[in-house]
Amino acid sequence: MLSAEQMVRTTCPYCGVGCQVDLHVRQGRIFRVSAPFDIAPNEGRLCVKGRFGTDFVHHPSRLTTPLIRKEFGVLPRHPMGLDGFREATWDEALDLAAEQFAEIVRTRGGDAIGTFCSAKATNEDTYVFQKFVRAVLGTNNIDHCARLCHAASVVALQTAIGSSAMSNSIAEMKHLDVFIVTGSNTTETHPVISTFMREAVVHNGAKLIVVDPRGIEMTQFATLWLRQRPGTDVAVFQAMAQVIVSEGLYNRAFIEARTEGFEAYAEAIMECTPEWAERISGVPAEHIREAARLYATAKAGAIYWGMGISQSVHGTENALALANLALLTGHVGRPGTGLNPLRGQNNVQGCSDSGGLPNVFPGYQRVDDDAVRERFEAAWGVSLNPQPGLTTMEMAFAAEAGDIVAFYVMGENPMMSEPNLRHARHIIENLPFLLVQDIFLNETGAYADILLPATSFAEKDGTFTNSDRRVQRVRRAVPAPGDARDDWVILCELARRVEQKLGRARSAGFAFASPEEIWDEMARLTPPFQGISYARIAREGGVHWPCPTPDHPGSPYLFAETFPRGRGQFVPLQYRPSAELPDDEYPFILSTGRVLYHWHGGTLTRRSKLDDIYPEATVEIHPEDAAMLGVKHGERVRVRSRRGEIVVRVAVTARSPRGVVFIPFHFAEAAANELTIDALDPQAKIPDYKVCAVAVEPL
Repeated sequence: MLSAEQMVRTTCPYCGVGCQVDLHVRQGRIFRVSAPFDIAPNEGRLCVKGRFGTDFVHHPSRLTTPLIRKEFGVLPRHPMGLDGFREATWDEALDLAAEQFAEIVRTRGGDAIGTFCSAKATNEDTYVFQKFVRAVLGTNNIDHCARLCHAASVVALQTAIGSSAMSNSIAEMKHLDVFIVTGSNTTETHPVISTFMREAVVHNGAKLIVVDPRGIEMTQFATLWLRQRPGTDVAVFQAMAQVIVSEGLYNRAFIEARTEGFEAYAEAIMECTPEWAERISGVPAEHIREAARLYATAKAGAIYWGMGISQSVHGTENALALANLALLTGHVGRPGTGLNPLRGQNNVQGCSDSGGLPNVFPGYQRVDDDAVRERFEAAWGVSLNPQPGLTTMEMAFAAEAGDIVAFYVMGENPMMSEPNLRHARHIIENLPFLLVQDIFLNETGAYADILLPATSFAEKDGTFTNSDRRVQRVRRAVPAPGDARDDWVILCELARRVEQKLGRARSAGFAFASPEEIWDEMARLTPPFQGISYARIAREGGVHWPCPTPDHPGSPYLFAETFPRGRGQFVPLQYRPSAELPDDEYPFILSTGRVLYHWHGGTLTRRSKLDDIYPEATVEIHPEDAAMLGVKHGERVRVRSRRGEIVVRVAVTARSPRGVVFIPFHFAEAAANELTIDALDPQAKIPDYKVCAVAVEPL
């Protein structure tokens, strides 16, 4: 039993910083949140979401019992409120779901099922989810929101150095020398990280280079602000590299000792002069030269980026351009250096680490590697599919074609996060079976055939892994509402039932008694985790992987001596324009992103008091564009693209440049993704959320 009043140490459920928080609980409810000053990564700091945004846990609209759609199996499927569902017992709901999955596996094979795991769930939840998908359903069709945020960063870093995680720790930020921030509105998306960055500038004399089209707050602390046109990042970074090579500022010793492909790369960028980049990007050539010299001559240079780099049809090339800069200068493998993608959701790093991707088991061990697969087959006692599965967008296209007939969605909300929502809506309406597992009825759950109520971060035990690979504990602080269950408990029950209905003689192993047992099994099969245990996390507060043995200290920074692929690889690039550019009918570029008071699809913060502070979507419009359109601050306008339209209130501000409008993506009633394009990066399969053409019309 929980005591009448207590304090529970856990990990914040919002962004990838992984702030440690103390939940103050009285009579089963969180009444205050504080932060301990003596522990990384936040050292007593919290943003407004972490400190005041956990009240969603007690929101009256929490799902508390399994629900089955009254019009079960009727197509096309229409979105329903709770009155469109009937209550069911856990046995009835799980049996029905198991029958659906077992029938599909028998008649069409597991590859006819698509699954979406959650960057909000624990590592242990994800491990059991991917084990169920692979060992019971027999498919590798599993993906999560990383595909829609940092997939391009993953592909690029795997290509260049063989590892896709953030290479350096948050603790190093306050001691930075020179650093680049690009594609990240850090003060709003990762507020605690931004305080360490600003501390480095204000108190440590660090030099900051911001590369971003919008006048974000970090520009106020920047030595240089390169304000490029949206979608022209590659041109800017290629030109910086050209300056470094042509002026002999590159680190010859590092290049010779630890890289390959330099000569071909250096020759390929000779025509990418700052003047060439200025014509494409609008950034003055001399500013590009200054930025290149400042970064190249730093004692330690670091690069941090967000989804402004990765969410693009050339997101992989954007991130490769950054990797080329780091390899040119040798700014990697030391404290205060590195290539550091800032992860968006609380456990997006851990979800990827734990196997929530279509091509890898936990620890990024490839499913098509015979030796790896045989090790998992031996541990689980089943034969496994050797073919990599489909990505998020590929599963959607396969469902449209009829090759996938069921989705299992755990803790994701594709009806807010998918691009071109009208197209996504058409697909989900005609999908034969949809199982959704979540804590609220969200825009995706409204289409479900079966809804399973899960527990929130405050009601479960387990681990999250933050942006800098730090594995930290999540601890139960309050009781679950009604009959809600932990995700891993639901998954184990469902897995056993599907196995029984398929007549499997032997279970793949879903008799876990606790999240710690799940972690221990995953760690045994995943070399970078083998030195991490719950006991060690409790002693040390958190452990950075890779940590291969119990006596290993963990790895706050990576690549001190070598790269996972051996030598770092230079990759020659070519600038390509975005998939859709403005024209006479659609004269503005639309970019989307986050605001301080909300988080992703709004499922949590829109059910918090934070929604009172920022209750509706706005569209940022430059004052000169607003004057041309004849609209004033606070008025409503219609924003339309070739895919859809929304009505939204105007925010007149010079924060966005002329010809560019910005809309946050948190608001279902004015969903920015009604407008965005589903053109994909050819390598990472990530959609372009940052550049598409729209028209803005006064109402």
